[in-house]
Amino acid sequence: MGGAIACGYAAGGGAVCVYDPDTGKTDALVEAFDAGGAGFAGAAGVERGASGAIEAAADEGELLARSDAVVLAIKPQMFDEVIPRLAGILGAAGADGGAEGAGGAAAPKVFISIAAGISIDWLSRALGDDAKIIRVMPNTPAMVGEGMSALARSPAVTDGEFEAVKGVFGAVGRSIEVTESQMDAVTGISGSSPAYAYMYMQALIESGVRHGLDERQARVLAAQSTLGAAKMVLENEGVSAEQLRLNVCSPGGTTIEAVAALEKGGFMDTVKRAVYACVEKSRRMSR
Repeated sequence: MGGAIACGYAAGGGAVCVYDPDTGKTDALVEAFDAGGAGFAGAAGVERGASGAIEAAADEGELLARSDAVVLAIKPQMFDEVIPRLAGILGAAGADGGAEGAGGAAAPKVFISIAAGISIDWLSRALGDDAKIIRVMPNTPAMVGEGMSALARSPAVTDGEFEAVKGVFGAVGRSIEVTESQMDAVTGISGSSPAYAYMYMQALIESGVRHGLDERQARVLAAQSTLGAAKMVLENEGVSAEQLRLNVCSPGGTTIEAVAALEKGGFMDTVKRAVYACVEKSRRMSR
């Protein structure tokens, strides 16, 4: 996910600095982007700008010194180790007068967390009450430029800073602002729902093969139809998803027969139970 975000922003002309203790990961990302489309760069699904670049930092101190905003693309269990270390670097730089220098490690940063369960309040306690924090719930289609990201911010983040960060995530799909109290619901609806959609498409593909299509034919038919249906929802804001479904169902036709079977099997209730389970898990994980 971090690679997709970096490549999407850099492909639009932005300058990105990345760091990971495993230098093999950052070297591979830089090389893939420089190659003009391989690996993560191709996965970002956006046209490259003329001036964008990705460079690797030697350590966390260099990363902080070179960055106005820092995306924390790390696993939730790593925050207890990583965030105090970043806070220490910023504190040491401030004590040495680094806050006076433009771009210094102690200059105010916007910290962007994409980790599930890590609250703005937790990050504020670790980084300081006046820390500029944006919490983001992206999803994996960002890797093909069709991600959905929801962003919530701390009071210290200015409108200009927030819009700039929205633009970063807009480079790999769509982005919207939510309140942090809505983040658990976001997790259930967009953060995890690509997995639900893959299960749905898997069922379509397997059914297509069972009824005489080859796997590639069934895969294209299932995926493109799902993509098209999603686009219909996005581009017809005044029409409910229910009405779009009714528009496809001719009385006595094939589609209405299939929909009746889905209703009999509790399809919509099953999806709602899945979302509930996801939202409740997200709430239990929060700290």
